[in-house]
Amino acid sequence: MKQLVLNGKLFLLLLLFFPVYMYSQNLDIRILRSIYSPEKLPSDKFFQLVSNTNTYVFIGIPATIGTIGLIKHDNKLIRNACVAIAAIAVNSGITEAMKYSINRTRPLNTYTDIVRKSSAGSPSFPSGHTSSAFATATSLSLMYPKWYVIVPSICWAGTVGYSRMYLGVHYPSDVLAGALVGAGSAWLTNFVNKKLIIKSQKKP
Repeated sequence: MKQLVLNGKLFLLLLLFFPVYMYSQNLDIRILRSIYSPEKLPSDKFFQLVSNTNTYVFIGIPATIGTIGLIKHDNKLIRNACVAIAAIAVNSGITEAMKYSINRTRPLNTYTDIVRKSSAGSPSFPSGHTSSAFATATSLSLMYPKWYVIVPSICWAGTVGYSRMYLGVHYPSDVLAGALVGAGSAWLTNFVNKKLIIKSQKKP
């Protein structure tokens, strides 16, 4: 009897979840179609360029900070570089785990009107480009909380996320989830770093 009640509850939950899922999926593709165009446009090259900057930036930023730190023998800069690398590593682990556990098909593999405008291989959710961009931008913003660091960093990360929709390789929800995972990973590593600094300062 208990098993029957449990099965009934699970069935009701599925019935409630299915319309929500279908609505969100329909909303996802509607928003994507309002951003994406199957035609070749002059702006395609710009957004392909922005999307491709992601790898260079999330490697280049910590590498540059770390190199300057080593040259100047500045332990704070070296530590900041290590924190940025840790944020990207944590983000990559979470993103990849989510991608292959959820295993969402990309829009270009589901809808015939969405044509590939950029390279894309792994599952769709969340967006790896967006998550690593926001992990980098958030790390930089937390380390150097000045408007002239925060504004360009977040604008760049946001443009990377937008480019993934514009190029037809990600749904809006993929990009939103990527932004949250990336920013959350950076916040977490920054929080742990501060706790470790406080702990080390308390030692006699």
